[in-house]
Amino acid sequence: MVKIGVNEKSLPFELSWFDKLNCAKSCGYSFIELSIDETEDRISRLDWTKGQRLSLVEDVINTGVPIDTMMLSALRKFPLGSANAEIYDKSYEICQKAIILAKDLGIRNIQIAGYDEYYAAKSLLTRENFIENLRRVVNFASENQVMIAIETMDDKFINSIAKIREIKQEISSPWLQAYPDLGNISAWPENIPSLDLAEGLENIVSVHVKDTLSVTSTSPGKFKNVPFGEGDVEFFGLFKTLKRIGYSGTLTVEMWSEKNDNAVDLMIKAHTFVTELLSKAGLNIEN
Repeated sequence: MVKIGVNEKSLPFELSWFDKLNCAKSCGYSFIELSIDETEDRISRLDWTKGQRLSLVEDVINTGVPIDTMMLSALRKFPLGSANAEIYDKSYEICQKAIILAKDLGIRNIQIAGYDEYYAAKSLLTRENFIENLRRVVNFASENQVMIAIETMDDKFINSIAKIREIKQEISSPWLQAYPDLGNISAWPENIPSLDLAEGLENIVSVHVKDTLSVTSTSPGKFKNVPFGEGDVEFFGLFKTLKRIGYSGTLTVEMWSEKNDNAVDLMIKAHTFVTELLSKAGLNIEN
């Protein structure tokens, strides 16, 4: 049984949280993924008051639509592996606040992007800093019973579940797991996505579903804003893989349509695309 959710950035930007939750439900989705991105507005959510947090919890209860996961993409701006001491510490502080927010809102796991650095240069130091800082984050998360899930990325640093498993050899904890992105692992020519999923099953706590264009010798690929069905991801084959290996859990449809005039139509279209292929692959969908 799989449960289909949608990332917040798919939903119309101007909606209140109550309306966002109801909109997701009306489009067929079972949960929303909260966005804490690089913008000051969304980073400020980490400092929501108790009243603001309680208000969102009440909206969740009243609509019956949970916020199961959090995307902490603010770590692109404040990467865990930064060689800058102030950014390094700020990154950990952001993670601490995110963990407490997740605990207060009932969020099951926090998706952390698999970058040691994003905007600045990578080095051996940034890799070591990433592991060192991530260990601090996982320890704090375990104290608060919140899952940290590394996403496979549009970056070679961590672009497969196999590489997440290598990180787990450095940081052994049940509170550190994998959040594979089907589009990202499919885009890298060195990956065999079905094998990566099968060998990494025991570490998968959620799955992102998006389309991408593959990296080739002449193209850097395209990892965002590729309409479903117009990219290179073999969704039917990957869904059959998930069925074969016995995956049961959440699938999060990921788009960036929140400021698009036809965001709702795109959400419905994506839901139809995904559910039809899931059903064809034999995966049961939780309503």
